Amino acid sequence: MTENAMTQASAPAPERLIASDGRKIAYHKLAAQGDASAPTIVFLGGFRSDMTGTKALALDAWARARGAGFVRFDYTGHGASSGAFEDGCIGDWARDAADAVEALTAGPVILVGSSMGGWIAFLLARASARGGGRVAGLVTVAAAPDFTADAMEPAFTLAQTAEMARTGRVALPSEYSDDPYVITRRLIEDGRDHLILRAPLALPIPVRMLQGTADADVRMDRALALLAHVESPDLRLELVKGADHRFSGPRELAILTGALDELTETMGAAG
Repeated sequence: MTENAMTQASAPAPERLIASDGRKIAYHKLAAQGDASAPTIVFLGGFRSDMTGTKALALDAWARARGAGFVRFDYTGHGASSGAFEDGCIGDWARDAADAVEALTAGPVILVGSSMGGWIAFLLARASARGGGRVAGLVTVAAAPDFTADAMEPAFTLAQTAEMARTGRVALPSEYSDDPYVITRRLIEDGRDHLILRAPLALPIPVRMLQGTADADVRMDRALALLAHVESPDLRLELVKGADHRFSGPRELAILTGALDELTETMGAAG
């Protein structure tokens, strides 16, 4: 057994948040040990990722070292949560995230969204801005908003388009897993209902965006488009030369936790 496997085997089992419709969202939560008014950090993972990934665990360690409140969870159909991945879509996973924030945190939150989690983080921040919610800050890593409409669907071959029309699903290979991604018609159609780059996006909160220049999945032009599109009183984009989509090496993790340090200090000074 590898050291990583032994660490995961010895880790405590996740708790379960039971939604009113029966969804079981697996999560780990750290209670804040210091200032009760300080924001809780909530990590939103990527497409087919789970809460045991390198970034999630690095943020867990960061929060423990600082006594910060921290929540990491699995969307339905991901990791230890209930449901099948193929049955889910962006709206479902955004609802999971909103339910986790509502049930597992109190007071202000800082969302940390990775890849698809960046899209979901922007959706939650937009809803919070419109409805007086508790999202007080945002950090994204290789944010991938609108990827179903702007990247996935246009890349379908003629054969895949025909397969989708005939069966409602198509299997795509993945460099991150031995199993292909099964992409459903529901995922594509629901994605069109949750786009964020087609209308103005004003967020009255500080936003930090991190993007690797060697990211083959989310190109720099997507980060630059977000930089131009989002209105915020304090918005910064950091391009990290040579970083890939995983953004999980020691250098990248230090940049991520450094962005959180800077953001929480800025928010603390402002408060």
